[in-house]
Amino acid sequence: MANMLWLNWSGGGNLPPSLGIARALESRGHTVSFAGRPEMVPRVERAGFRAIEIKRAHEQADRYPQDKWMPKNACYLTSPAVGEEIREMLPRENPDVVIVDQMFPAALLEAKRFGRPSVAVCHTCVWRGLQTWRNMLARIVSLRAEAGFAPIPADLENLWMAQDRMIVTTLGALDNAPGDLGEAHKLRHVGPVLERERHGVRVALPWPDDDARPLVLVSFSTMPEQGSVKKFQTVIEALSRSPVRGVVTVGDSVDPKALTPAENVAVFATADHDDLMRRASLVVTHGGHGTLIRALKNSLPMVVVTGAAADQPVNAAAVEAWCVGRALPGDAAADTIVDAMREVLATPRFREAAAGLAAQLDGVDGAANAADEIEDLLARSGSRPHTRL
Repeated sequence: MANMLWLNWSGGGNLPPSLGIARALESRGHTVSFAGRPEMVPRVERAGFRAIEIKRAHEQADRYPQDKWMPKNACYLTSPAVGEEIREMLPRENPDVVIVDQMFPAALLEAKRFGRPSVAVCHTCVWRGLQTWRNMLARIVSLRAEAGFAPIPADLENLWMAQDRMIVTTLGALDNAPGDLGEAHKLRHVGPVLERERHGVRVALPWPDDDARPLVLVSFSTMPEQGSVKKFQTVIEALSRSPVRGVVTVGDSVDPKALTPAENVAVFATADHDDLMRRASLVVTHGGHGTLIRALKNSLPMVVVTGAAADQPVNAAAVEAWCVGRALPGDAAADTIVDAMREVLATPRFREAAAGLAAQLDGVDGAANAADEIEDLLARSGSRPHTRL
């Protein structure tokens, strides 16, 4: 069985599906270890996998522009220090295959140089957001140059498509848009992977079970990079002015105690979203792919109040195109959110369209399909299991 190393960008929407694929691979006898920034380590270990901290993750952050984009993140994703640490790590770990998140230029370049089979993984749409991804990767890489370091490639062809295969964890039918991408034959749409991290448990709601008011789940990014007390509080205000019950989950993005709840709103750090969605009538989300797909699988319409990640405006536009909800800007006022929630809850066609997409998603096991692709790549490469040095 194979030894696999996952060079990870532990964004809110990246790590859970990565863990789901790793779980499928380990169930087949493979070993999967994750290497990433310090923030990743406890989440990976909590999920039961070996975690390797990239200790130089933020070593050169003070050289990056402090006013353009999150310097610690830009440093982790592109800096020479991180590239050097990965370059030293790869022969020591001696993996049979290297798996890399598509947001991680430094790791993508080192994975290809290592000479073993390598896989890039994208946990959202590729074709719908192709130009957005080109712009985003170019922007991240340009920050490295502004920090005074030697330039590295910024184009998708030299980052994503230089790998032996690229796995996309969404349904191909939902990612149907024109575009030009070199080596596109390497793309494999495997379907969504909806892993539930172990801290997501069923929560007791403060209302009687026979409360007839619709339940609205509010789920924005779980990560501090996108945390906004103001945005959460605006949505709580909108919920307080609506005949609904609201459940707000914040993850690690903000401290729940920083929010002022309302009589009809409960705030939790974490919760089992599948359990809540089985009881909900509407999801208010930032447009992350995982929450969007989870809502669709539960036939739920959405109101999207976009966040900062590159794919969220793309996903919000898809929600409108699929007629499964309404998309709002990230700074939408409470009145605007109230109106959007009222429209979506009162209009059956939104829920009917969501149910239609749920039927397409039914039975699709993205984790198993991704594991199939990785095993197929290994078989085609003729790679034999290697021993960690």
